[in-house]
Amino acid sequence: MTDWPLAELLPHAGDMILIDKIIRFDEEQIYTCLTVKPDGLFSLPDGSLPAWVGVELMAQSVAAFAGCHARRKGNPVELGFLLGTRKFECNVEAFPAGRELTVHGIRSLEDDNGMGVFECHITAPGIQASARLNVFRPPQPSQYLQQTQESNDD
Repeated sequence: MTDWPLAELLPHAGDMILIDKIIRFDEEQIYTCLTVKPDGLFSLPDGSLPAWVGVELMAQSVAAFAGCHARRKGNPVELGFLLGTRKFECNVEAFPAGRELTVHGIRSLEDDNGMGVFECHITAPGIQASARLNVFRPPQPSQYLQQTQESNDD
């Protein structure tokens, strides 16, 4: 586990932070966990969490992985982007309220240009979900965002 607050590792705030804590991380992987809150931002009327939110749980775990590595090196936490996901599979339609979920992300690839691929899994008793996430962390995020805005203005 880390001593860093999740709000300092993720580019989210308040109710948008869906994971509860980092269990552990190393050079290639991260384990996070959360308890499904019946009154959460994406909760269904019965308090469960739709399975498709699992992609966001995985993405936040990958973002926490990047944040932990930045903090460990004494660098600022930088913005990253989820470009897409492949092969999202889940054996349930929703994660039950009160269920503790473990999210495991393993870095498969990361290049010097900021592109990365992570194999991710969500597990709990009776629950199995998996996906491959494609992510991008620009080397200079503020410059990248400025160029993107200028392109949109043209």
